[in-house]
Amino acid sequence: MRDILAKYFKGDGVIWGVVLLLSLFSLLAVYSSTGSLAYQSQDASTASYILKHFSLLVLSLVVIFITHNIPYKFYSKLSQLLLIVAFVLLILTLVMGTSVNQAKRWLTLPGIGLTIQTSDFAKLALVMYTARILSVKQYRITNFKEVVGYLFVPALIICGLILPENLSTALILFATVMILMFVGRVKIKYIASMVMLGVVLLGILVGSLLLSGEQGRIDTWESRIEHFTDGESSDNYQVKQSKIAIATGGVLGKGPGNSTQRDFLPYAYSDFIYAIIVEEYGFVGGLFILFLYMVLLYRAGVIVRRSTRTFGAFLATGLTLLLVIQAVINMGVTVHLIPVTGQTLPFVSMGGSSLLFSSLAIGIILSVSRSAGKETSGKKTSGNDAKKATHA
Repeated sequence: MRDILAKYFKGDGVIWGVVLLLSLFSLLAVYSSTGSLAYQSQDASTASYILKHFSLLVLSLVVIFITHNIPYKFYSKLSQLLLIVAFVLLILTLVMGTSVNQAKRWLTLPGIGLTIQTSDFAKLALVMYTARILSVKQYRITNFKEVVGYLFVPALIICGLILPENLSTALILFATVMILMFVGRVKIKYIASMVMLGVVLLGILVGSLLLSGEQGRIDTWESRIEHFTDGESSDNYQVKQSKIAIATGGVLGKGPGNSTQRDFLPYAYSDFIYAIIVEEYGFVGGLFILFLYMVLLYRAGVIVRRSTRTFGAFLATGLTLLLVIQAVINMGVTVHLIPVTGQTLPFVSMGGSSLLFSSLAIGIILSVSRSAGKETSGKKTSGNDAKKATHA
């Protein structure tokens, strides 16, 4: 059995295990938290939601399986095209996107009625592109003009197109790219200059919107920050219900399916699913979920050490950072460490678009891991052959 699994499911086995465990928690938590959603819709049941989510999880595993069998070097050349496609999709989303909860983040595909969150696609494309530039132009990024032209301008454009409707995603992506540049040995003074310029441009954008009378989502950003800083006097209903769920969960929780706050907590199946997990599985369960994401981050470090190619190392680093930072922010919102952002918990929250692109990211990371293992074993074999030849 072990040989069969090793034959078809290649790459880092620990990462496969992390994904399967998160998917299992996802099934249990989504089934528990969709009761109120089924009641509100009246045309659906909890069983229909869990079957749909189970189908999406199976599809995500298929996506991972297919993606991890594609050599990661393929994504280096593809990244430039994907960045252009991401640019076009983000423009279309701003112009004719589908608005949900007063945010125009989704693009409905004509004919099939499927909606995708284009920022998820853009995140993958920008990280791939950044990894390519850092590897291909490793000896030219010491020049500030090269850094601005090849790295900062594309990042600014993509993040700038995401920002009007999804500030948190734009900030996460921008931060990930900056960290990736630091890992790629871009000078700190260049990164600091770009961060300061990004802050200035954000201030100019907000000021321009206020002066023009077009508030956009500025009111939402301002309201969330005010609710966060108000502390206990805040009227943020979501955060209060999340705190109740966590407080009543205790150390070991109420047990699977015994959540009471799922009937009061909005988006308990997506943005605040971590609160339901802590309520049902306690502090131990919540800590275990955090541990799984930390294991994912650690295994990415192992992959980077084993990789002999800079593109693979940068690609695995960037994609892992995207997933882990998003997860930490989701959990931080749930325990009221940061303002509400609307970020889902990767591989746990219910949702098609986010799950699909998270699966693509994991598949690519596994592809890098798979190739890194071959490169390492090939390097050892070559070294042993050389020793044998020397002794001969």
